[in-house]
Amino acid sequence: MAGLQTDDAVFAGYAEAERDQYILEKKLGALEHDHVVSEAASHELDGIHDGLEFPTEEERDTLRRVSDNIPWNSYLIAFVELCERFSYYGATVVFTNFIQQPLPAGSKTGASVKQPGALGLGQQASTGLSTFNSFWVYVIPLFGAYLADTRWGRFKTVCISVVVALIGHVLLIVSSVPGVIEHSHGALACFVIAIIIMGLGTGGFKANISPLVAEQYRRSKLFIKTTKSGERVIVDPGMTTARIYMYFYLFINVGSLIGQIGMAYSEKYVGYWLAYALPTILFCLCPFVLWFGHKQYVTSPPQGSVLGQALRIWRLALKGRFSFNPVKTYRNLCAPDFWEQAKPSNYKGEDRPRWMTFDDQWVDEVKRGIKACSVFMYFPIYWLTYNQLNNNLTSQAATMSTHGVPNDVLSNLDPFALIICIPIFDVVIYPAIARTGFKFTPLKKITLGFFMGAAAMVWAAVLQHYIYKTNPCGYQAASCQDANGDPLVSPLNVWIQTGSYVLIAFSEILASITGLEYAFTKAPKNMRSLVMAVFLFMSALASALGEAFVSLSTDPLLVWNYGVMGVLAFIAGTIFWFQFRHLDQQEDELNAIDEGHMAPPPALESEKH
Repeated sequence: MAGLQTDDAVFAGYAEAERDQYILEKKLGALEHDHVVSEAASHELDGIHDGLEFPTEEERDTLRRVSDNIPWNSYLIAFVELCERFSYYGATVVFTNFIQQPLPAGSKTGASVKQPGALGLGQQASTGLSTFNSFWVYVIPLFGAYLADTRWGRFKTVCISVVVALIGHVLLIVSSVPGVIEHSHGALACFVIAIIIMGLGTGGFKANISPLVAEQYRRSKLFIKTTKSGERVIVDPGMTTARIYMYFYLFINVGSLIGQIGMAYSEKYVGYWLAYALPTILFCLCPFVLWFGHKQYVTSPPQGSVLGQALRIWRLALKGRFSFNPVKTYRNLCAPDFWEQAKPSNYKGEDRPRWMTFDDQWVDEVKRGIKACSVFMYFPIYWLTYNQLNNNLTSQAATMSTHGVPNDVLSNLDPFALIICIPIFDVVIYPAIARTGFKFTPLKKITLGFFMGAAAMVWAAVLQHYIYKTNPCGYQAASCQDANGDPLVSPLNVWIQTGSYVLIAFSEILASITGLEYAFTKAPKNMRSLVMAVFLFMSALASALGEAFVSLSTDPLLVWNYGVMGVLAFIAGTIFWFQFRHLDQQEDELNAIDEGHMAPPPALESEKH
């Protein structure tokens, strides 16, 4: 009987344990169900993700990812960018000849079938002023972003910037009209004032139009859809943003291509006044298109001193991280928990600072945004290669046999290649790579973009070597003239330059477009203009860095110029990958961070009342 009682007790114990396990599983299941329901409910309440099916962890790893449809608002804003880029590139494409080449004999407009020109300041001055213009245009976005994020909002800042840029364009026309262009000092002064004012408008425009176009797509979560063939796929908002920027870039290059070709022929056969007037006329369409769709655009209102809040978070995260041991300091700054002590959940009651008017998720967003900005630090080296399009490669074309083609028309091979290749990448190449299962993440694209830029410079360096070898004046190819003062050029056909331009176009698709995508997707929602401005500012740093290489932008050193650019781009791309490959592995995790919330700090609240 004792043994039987013992068996009964054991059996009862097992039964009780099984019952407890069953109850525990039911509770866990209920909790999981409640979590899923609450998450789905939160999506339904936002009016954006209503009725969507969200993927499980297994589906995220196994299902093919595709992009969503692009909203028509994005195309409308992209058309505004097309007009602005037509005006900007249409005007700047003739800067090199306007500054470098002298006014043709007997001409009052700068036009000449042989070689148009105006100020006659030489190649170094041309490169220097063009580089300054590029620097200025990409410094101003920092101020444009600040005004948009804190005062005016992105849409209003874009509208004001358009008006300012129009004033600069009008002054460009003034600098080139007959009666002014013949007086080089006065024309130069008016020209410099024009590019400064135009840069103010263009910079404010660029910082805000790029995030504005992607903001028109509002979904931010992965969701499931079934294709017409019955395949279940994941619609990835990140891929949709990338696709938006690819076609945004396509619109940019349609505008720049038409503007550059049209204005190059305008300067050659009519004069600079027309080359500056036509872009201004098309730019006047921007205010009308902005007004036409202003009620349909998705816009973000200004939210106070967002940058100040981000700096406070960073300063709080730095507390206690420094040491007399530099190795320990470095490890502390790179520690995984670096940002944890800046999260509001660590502060209760009176211990919480009054300025801490945000949640933990916003700290995670700031962390992600700063990581994105650190990724951009290598872009100045990449832009050094791209900037050769605007000056040295145009000058290189003038030393070759153009067969009647204006030397500054060749730069249009870059936007022409982009217009052809962007749809090919979107429809053929990227989907084919995705079907192989290879994750061609943004950082991989950027790295390959650096290498493509390096290859373009190698092509230019080799070509420059053969120009020196075949030019009648050898290493003085840019200034080679006959007894009548007509230029003597290499017999090499100018279309050999095509390789450099096509390789640079490939590098733009991989590095520049992806950089826009990375700036938008990794920035906090109320700091998108600022992070985009930081990305654009890298081009300004490249222009400033380019000033250090101006001494190489002359005969007989141009082979060294292109060679140095290529080597720098290759080294930068290699270091870039090894330094940031850990972020490449965190791509989905970074994109999955929920949107945080930040209220204006108390000081701003008091200002409102």
